[in-house]
Amino acid sequence: MTGPADHALAQAVKPLVDAMGGELLAPGEAREDDVVLSWEGEEVFAVRLPQLADSLDHILAAMERRHGMPLSELDRKTKQQVVRTLEARGAFTVRHGVETVAAALGVSRFTVYNYINYADEQRAKARAGDEQSRQGD
Repeated sequence: MTGPADHALAQAVKPLVDAMGGELLAPGEAREDDVVLSWEGEEVFAVRLPQLADSLDHILAAMERRHGMPLSELDRKTKQQVVRTLEARGAFTVRHGVETVAAALGVSRFTVYNYINYADEQRAKARAGDEQSRQGD
């Protein structure tokens, strides 16, 4: 007998569910806030998404695996890139997100805010450059 995780659809979405820190469940185990996925009219499995705070921890752990070392051991430029990525993924909308990221990076909250501001300045400069090049065409 095969379970929901053995279905081809489950195998296809499992890397995404794992990356989000989610969990695959049988459709009958789904709660109101779970997402039930169907295939050809049949409920195949449910996905339980993590709480946002747990998701941030999962994202930080995945980034450490990707870099092959604790985030606190990265150089400043790479830490800035990590902050840009986390900002794009909404990490700083989570309560205590800045504090959590600062602890993972081994820097102060002030430094994380500086990295965010630096990224904002770089985006503003890039937009200004794009606008100038369009006007020159």
